[in-house]
Amino acid sequence: MTHETDVLIVGSGPTGSAVALALANAGVRCHIVSRGNWLADSPRAHITNQRANEVFRDLGIADEIARHASPWELMGDTTFTTSLAGPELIRMRTWGTGDDRRGDYLRASPCGMVDIIQPLLEPILFGKAAEKGATFAFNTEYLAHEEDSDGVMATLRDRLNGREYSFRARYMVGADGGRSSVVEHLKLPIEGQMARAGTVYTIFNADLAKYIQHRPSILNWIVTSHASFGEIGMGLLRAIRPWSQWIAGWGFDISKGEPDLSEAHVRERIKVLIGDPNVPFDIVRTSVWYVNQAYATRYSSGRVLCGGDAVHRHPPSSGLGSNTCVQDAHNMGWKLAYAVRGWAGPKLLESYSEERAPVGKQVVLRANQSRLDYAPLNACFRVAGAADPVAAGIARFRDPGPEGVAARKAMQAALDLKQTEFNAQGVEMNQRYESSAVIPDRDAQPEKWLRDRDLYNQATTRPGAKIPHAWLVGPDGKRVSTLDVTGKGLFTVVTGLAGTAWKEAVKRLDLPFLRIVVTGEAEMQDLYCEWQRVREIEEAGALLVRPDGFVAWREKVGARDADDATAKLRAALCAVLDLPSLSGIREPDKSLSADGGLPSFVFTQ
Repeated sequence: MTHETDVLIVGSGPTGSAVALALANAGVRCHIVSRGNWLADSPRAHITNQRANEVFRDLGIADEIARHASPWELMGDTTFTTSLAGPELIRMRTWGTGDDRRGDYLRASPCGMVDIIQPLLEPILFGKAAEKGATFAFNTEYLAHEEDSDGVMATLRDRLNGREYSFRARYMVGADGGRSSVVEHLKLPIEGQMARAGTVYTIFNADLAKYIQHRPSILNWIVTSHASFGEIGMGLLRAIRPWSQWIAGWGFDISKGEPDLSEAHVRERIKVLIGDPNVPFDIVRTSVWYVNQAYATRYSSGRVLCGGDAVHRHPPSSGLGSNTCVQDAHNMGWKLAYAVRGWAGPKLLESYSEERAPVGKQVVLRANQSRLDYAPLNACFRVAGAADPVAAGIARFRDPGPEGVAARKAMQAALDLKQTEFNAQGVEMNQRYESSAVIPDRDAQPEKWLRDRDLYNQATTRPGAKIPHAWLVGPDGKRVSTLDVTGKGLFTVVTGLAGTAWKEAVKRLDLPFLRIVVTGEAEMQDLYCEWQRVREIEEAGALLVRPDGFVAWREKVGARDADDATAKLRAALCAVLDLPSLSGIREPDKSLSADGGLPSFVFTQ
């Protein structure tokens, strides 16, 4: 039966568009359908962490994202203040910008952090995918699908004219958000609770530069009696476009029904948060969103893989939403491409769920815990039993007496706890995969964490970890990261000058998706000795790095000779790809590529 595309992608958000770009980069046909008329029309996610930026770097769009994003330095401090114009209570250095953390972030990655809202991010992802050959249909709704041994037959509906039709693909991706029809159809198991709390968000335009540009901050928490409800217990002014477009947010009691969204009420709340009643502002939109704490324990079924908000549903606390979505896409993208080409067995696709489901659970629990972790901070600004607990708490916090001293001392511990939300580099970077696509060391022992796992990145070449970043020097004398010489849809063998056996093994195997990087050669020198410090293998040893930058296997001490290296490398690849042998691997047929001429796994920018 004819397949109209190789991969049908339901949903055009960060997950769906990132999968499409990964597949299009690989020359694999894909088709995106979205029930909406266009892409995201509200700010939604915005924090973009280092790992997500590494994914964008690998996909070839990091520079474009940087052009549209608020730069790292403007993300700055997070403030806690009585109003944006009023007296400050405390500031916190966040997103790795503090003097004590910036070095950790610079050492961990060639990428910093940026702040880019979804209406700016999605068109970059989607547009580049379409440019590379991905096809698409908006106003198109997924209704159901049936799977057979050769593919997936989806039933779709054109929402403009009501026409229902069938569409056939080899594989399908469910990236259709928190109310995923694909997940529901597959009956994937979901644990947790939906809509356990509620928040009002209002987008408004106002020039507030004079209150913020001297202390750049994209998140400003307002401690006031008028916005003291809920787990966070504070109002929020979030900068969308520094410093002219904002989101005002506050919690509401969902047990009492829908909140008051009248313009008069919303305007009064915004005035309280700004703290200057004379500032003119225009309301763009007011909406309600609910705090979810739910995650799928399995992400796939047969030829259908799900990712993004469809399988992990959580609040924006810790800024892990779109970051996790694009990492889901990066993981499944290369695996789908290899499956389409016949370069992998079924276990490779199954490894997607094995690897990403634990990450999704961790993210959901972490984001919700971050909300709970505001309780100690709120306690510093509240006096229980007072007529106005917040006003009394602020007065106590400023009091020179013993109670004020105690409150200010408690604040230090409360801010230290919030490091796990605002400077949680480890949560973002320390992912470790265990699956059939990872071969543990023969003498594998549990990893010893030298510092707090949530706060600090721990670089390692252990199988299942991302290859560490280290600066190498190319033939032009310019620096290049180890992340730049791996990935791009290919497996990479990384060795040193003494690893001549591995170089010969790669040559003998002659696989279209396998390359070798020899550190120390003129093309890739380790002049800083940075790679030597972090590689954790001897110079003659080797790493097998997957297309997503994660280490699949390593040989610490090297091979006896080229025959030994070839046998070991062949066995590792067969295990990771779930293939009985590599004898059937061939160059891809250009006629199958997205544009009829771009060969698979030739990455172009």
